[in-house]
Amino acid sequence: MAHKSHRQKALQAQLEAQPTLSLVSQKTKKQAPPKVVEQSMDVDDDDVVISSTTSVTKGEPSSSTAGTASGSGSGFAPLPQSQANGVLKGEFRRIPIPPHRMTPLKKEWVNLYTPMVDMLGLQVRMNTMRRAVELKASHTVDSGAIQKGADFVKAFSLGFDVNDALALLRLDDLYLDSFEIKDVKTLNGDHLSRAIGRIAGEGGKVKFSIENASRTRIVLADTHIHILGSVQNIKIARDAIVSLILGSPPGKVYAHLKMVGARMKQRF
Repeated sequence: MAHKSHRQKALQAQLEAQPTLSLVSQKTKKQAPPKVVEQSMDVDDDDVVISSTTSVTKGEPSSSTAGTASGSGSGFAPLPQSQANGVLKGEFRRIPIPPHRMTPLKKEWVNLYTPMVDMLGLQVRMNTMRRAVELKASHTVDSGAIQKGADFVKAFSLGFDVNDALALLRLDDLYLDSFEIKDVKTLNGDHLSRAIGRIAGEGGKVKFSIENASRTRIVLADTHIHILGSVQNIKIARDAIVSLILGSPPGKVYAHLKMVGARMKQRF
């Protein structure tokens, strides 16, 4: 019995030792996952680093491919160095000249091309075969230089004096306005002649008075009327000419111009 009790005690000791082993194993199993998590975290960090390096290496050829796509793949050539610096080249403009203005153009040619070359930096050529003046941007930086040159030549071709047209190059708020008498009222025969006479006046007095009062320049070419000046001054001169075309007497137009001139002096 004593021997059996000793064996039983040994079995009980083994049975009691097994749960302790299982508990230890469970504890070890529970402690093992954090190590795995830490390893996985380390692996993730490595993956992040590798992905970042690969993204950087991939980003460099993508920019180059985008540049090539924008340059050659899209069909457009890259921007020249001259245009990148702001210098405009290659812009061309041709202004036709009426036949009756070719002789004055040849006489005043030196006075015409000199300010365009010196002030605007344009290349100017007279094409006698086409009866036109050709302008080309050579080394100018101003994007509106060729438009100013075209307006200057256009004003001269319409009949303005060179000194009056030169103001288009020096000032930015001057414009050209052209209209016909038939745009205001349809007149024929003697009625049209009398309307032209009312606008011009005896010896051009009415036209000069309108120019002085509105600070503009007016060219009366048959039934065509051309006005050079600022927007506000062009409107004043045009209203006076329209009233003369509609039949208003010159005295009434003078009085209105004096009143408008007094208002303009008060403003400025």
